[in-house]
Amino acid sequence: MMKGLKKWRLFSLLAVMMVFLSGCGEDYISALKPSGQVGKEQFNLLLLATGIMTLVIVVVSVIYLLAFLKFRRSKVGENVIPKQVEGSHTLEVIWTVIPIILLLILSVPVVTATYKFADVAAMDEVDEAGNKTALTVNVTAKLYWWEFEYPNQGIVTAQELVVPTGQKVYFNLKAADVKHSFWIPAIGGKMDTNVENLNKFYLVFDKESADLKDGVFYGKCAELCGPSHALMDFKVKTVSPEAFDAWVANMKATEGQTASKDSTDLGEATFANSCLACHAVSGVGGTGGVGPNLTTFGDRNRVAGFLEHNEENLKAWIENPGEFKPGNLMMNPEGTAPVYGDLTDEEIQALATYIMGLSVEK
Repeated sequence: MMKGLKKWRLFSLLAVMMVFLSGCGEDYISALKPSGQVGKEQFNLLLLATGIMTLVIVVVSVIYLLAFLKFRRSKVGENVIPKQVEGSHTLEVIWTVIPIILLLILSVPVVTATYKFADVAAMDEVDEAGNKTALTVNVTAKLYWWEFEYPNQGIVTAQELVVPTGQKVYFNLKAADVKHSFWIPAIGGKMDTNVENLNKFYLVFDKESADLKDGVFYGKCAELCGPSHALMDFKVKTVSPEAFDAWVANMKATEGQTASKDSTDLGEATFANSCLACHAVSGVGGTGGVGPNLTTFGDRNRVAGFLEHNEENLKAWIENPGEFKPGNLMMNPEGTAPVYGDLTDEEIQALATYIMGLSVEK
């Protein structure tokens, strides 16, 4: 009876695992369904490595089974000792040369791809007017959010990376506090963001994200960085080059945009009094803000990187961000109340409505 129950427990466990693993094949987050040049080449290397390992396992298993069947006691008798091959130079050469060949087959394309992906010389190329020709994004990882600066365009945003398809996008990666890691599973990567040095690489985005389930690719922090590491997500919106140029123009049009303390709109006035010191509402400028730039908040896919994008979740986040992301810098050291002071329910509602209305796409 107990044996039967154990079998059913194992079956139930496998069934539950299948349910979770079924989500690993989504186009917006799966490294096994690459949508970028770098991701595809990395996937091909994965297939090559898996093929070599499978070949080794199959060959060793076949040799083992042949020896097991050929020399089993019931077939050859009790006192038969097979021919000994110890000291055979031929065999020693074979099992030395074959692994070397397999390692070369694997290492040559891996090393070649590594140097290829690290080639960022084009970042410094300029046109006749002296303007840099490559699209470059400065990525700064913070506890627990992401800042994206487009230095050649003079704009900055947060939490949602917008890039054009069909061209190389170069990244300067750094961290503002502790080590993080920048990874877009379906596109390629990943690479660490360090406090003490700058890492560089490029990605190519082949597919527009509009037709995906959530309209974006998912990005992750792939380096354990604190209590809210698992919630340090960002989103990637890939669009046509024309749509990207339009987005850049809309971002530039927000230059000088701010919130007024004297506004008749309660949400704007509350934002100016309680939030403006840490959060910008203009996409034009540099990096270094204490909190994420909110210029495009209304266009985002998620609140705080992982909550469904609606006013109710935004209100809950404003009331107590520590409940959702422990250790984030929007709360007091005790983690009990926001650092921006106590707000009334009416002010929180108005503030959420105002922030959700910040958009450059609508």
